Amino acid sequence: MPVIGFMHPLTPDTTAEWLRGLRAGLKETGYSEGENVVIEYRWAENQLDRLPVLAGEFVRRPVSVIVAVGGTATALAAKAATTTIPIVFNVGDDPVRTGLVPSLSRPGGNITGNNFFAAELIAKRLEILRELVPTAVRVAMFVNPVNPVEAEPAVREAQAAARTMGLQIRVLNVGSGKEIDAAFATFTHERPDALLVATGPPFAARRVQLVHLATSHKIPAIYALRQFVEIGGLVTYGASLTDAYRQVGIYAGRILKGAKPAELPVVQATKFELVINAQTARTLGLTVPPTLLARADEVIE
Repeated sequence: MPVIGFMHPLTPDTTAEWLRGLRAGLKETGYSEGENVVIEYRWAENQLDRLPVLAGEFVRRPVSVIVAVGGTATALAAKAATTTIPIVFNVGDDPVRTGLVPSLSRPGGNITGNNFFAAELIAKRLEILRELVPTAVRVAMFVNPVNPVEAEPAVREAQAAARTMGLQIRVLNVGSGKEIDAAFATFTHERPDALLVATGPPFAARRVQLVHLATSHKIPAIYALRQFVEIGGLVTYGASLTDAYRQVGIYAGRILKGAKPAELPVVQATKFELVINAQTARTLGLTVPPTLLARADEVIE
């Protein structure tokens, strides 16, 4: 049976729902794990410097396709490891800007995938925060300095949107549990009106800590992944990663059937989710505007 090498910067418990999307996409192309395809999983356990090692393992194996998901760092590690094994990625940043592919329509080489728009959606997240907290002026923003490829464009987008909206953005570099604790400790004397959490492995891995601290400090916060809202976060807006992983599965299946990555255009996300936790809003003393409730894809009571 053909073997797919799956590599991800996080841990297995974070990605269960997304993996269902991957398997659904494979099934659409006629592949079922354990029946006519094998998937070998590798997890970086939130340590980005392990990604090149994981990619190297798949090259030595070798596998039929590398599925390099969970961000630009994973895709770049896979691309650096091989120019022959097909690679399918999903990234939040523009894959042309980051050097993954020369063109979205004709990616060329041995790599293609999808883009779920991380930085580009930051302005929209700030707009949603403003609707929830109309009086907000000072917004803290958490970014991961360990991964500048994703952090720098996110900060630029946030600062540009903030200028347009009359907001003040305070960027805080946090990449570990201790740094998250330290950042919230500063809020006792420099309290923001709201919090914007960027995408990235450390935040998904520390989602329980982030949600707990935001709630205990009574700071309205918006996130990129619905998992935050499912455990008590206030609001999330972003592309459906389950759907993005389904597209990755479809491309991996098509490649196993003979399609060339060079001829498979990079797919851009079209399905986005606004999820609001109404109970958390009440805890924070917020009234969710009816217009925002009407636009929500899901309201958690």
